[in-house]
Amino acid sequence: MGHRADDRAGVRDGVRDGDRTDYRSVADAVAEEIGAGLLRPGDRLPPQREFARRHGIADSTAARVYRELARRGLTVGEVGRGTFVRATAPAAAPALTEPAAGRVDLELNYPEVPGQSALLAEGLGGLLRPDALGQALRPAGASGTPALRESAADLLARGGWRPDPARILFAGNGRQALSAAVTALVPAGGRLGVEELTYPVVKAVAARLGITLVPLAMDEAGLVPEAVADAHAAAPLHALYVQPRLHNPLSCTMPAPRVERLAELLGRLGVPAIEDAVWAFLRDDLPPLAAYAPDRTVLVDSLSKRVAPGLTLGYAVAPDDLAGGIATALRSGGWAPMGFALEAADRWQRAGTVRALVAAKRREAAVRQELAGRHLAGLAVRSEPYSYHCWWQLPRPWRADTFVAAAARHGIGVVPATAFTVGPQAPPAVRLALASPPAEALSQALATLTALARSTPEEATES
Repeated sequence: MGHRADDRAGVRDGVRDGDRTDYRSVADAVAEEIGAGLLRPGDRLPPQREFARRHGIADSTAARVYRELARRGLTVGEVGRGTFVRATAPAAAPALTEPAAGRVDLELNYPEVPGQSALLAEGLGGLLRPDALGQALRPAGASGTPALRESAADLLARGGWRPDPARILFAGNGRQALSAAVTALVPAGGRLGVEELTYPVVKAVAARLGITLVPLAMDEAGLVPEAVADAHAAAPLHALYVQPRLHNPLSCTMPAPRVERLAELLGRLGVPAIEDAVWAFLRDDLPPLAAYAPDRTVLVDSLSKRVAPGLTLGYAVAPDDLAGGIATALRSGGWAPMGFALEAADRWQRAGTVRALVAAKRREAAVRQELAGRHLAGLAVRSEPYSYHCWWQLPRPWRADTFVAAAARHGIGVVPATAFTVGPQAPPAVRLALASPPAEALSQALATLTALARSTPEEATES
């Protein structure tokens, strides 16, 4: 990667005309240089002020050029290092694509345990009778039935908290529940506060709805509550999206005093929260934010991680004054659940199948984290014993995009920090999903990635 673009980001003189310059024409010119090979993968662009001075444009125009290049997927910015030409073309949705045949997939994260299919099949036996199946295949609404809501409340209960069954709504999957909550709480053009590293689907939902994401500071324990207050003071937030338990991608869990502080702050500011609890089943000893702020929090969850990805079902536990808007969004979006999924979840819950699977997946997570800990010892990795993913701050001189490209050449898929970052500057880090490969394949992949990180990008290219 020895080429620097500082002296060669040669945007044509024809686009130099001060503040009147259309930032898109400058970005087009840089894009042409990248396409022609004049700016090569790994080249670093000059600092924005220097870029502006060289090309006779305002600093604000240069900033828009850099944002446009990042939006097109041509560059990647990394905190403390600068802006670089991408080493590879970005995937449209790196955390959501299906793995290619033969690859070791450390992108998707769907935990399975031995005997899972047998347990699920046993729980569905009665549902396959003609009368029961006929009932299950009828259309279902977002409210389900009182019996189904009671069963769902038992499934979602944790840490001494059990949701009010009357507040439970159902969706086709967790992403649809999340989309409905965002749609109901944040108007087009509105502001949604999110952790500075967040779930990629939230970024996609916000882009589709024309919502501005406001990145909020985090530390080792997760979201900093005061960052919410500061952002709201600068310009009102319509809502907050947060992952208090087993955050994706960092795996951190907010301690109880911080959750209490956040709940108090939400009440004082009058800001509703959307709590993503999809991974929280692995910490069922801890109550959710919704237990501390029940009238301010919409909790969204799903069946896919807890049970299996193939039969999806989403949940939204909503305060009374927000439930109507979310139910409307579910209906208008075509996001109502399948009756079969509702009936299957009910039977699995009543039979103890969900409880058995959760216990087994918690044990399996510990096994895989121990495996990752052995291979990645001495490296800057963050995780928890209960989590199915790791956050890896890469050693210098690696950047996330060059490491992802090198890993792909070895048949291993990992997710770069840019997928989770809100804003133009991403840390030089990757997320490793530990759930999908068999243990032996996971071990081999981790060994390969460790060796790769201890080499240099140049050595990896030559190998």
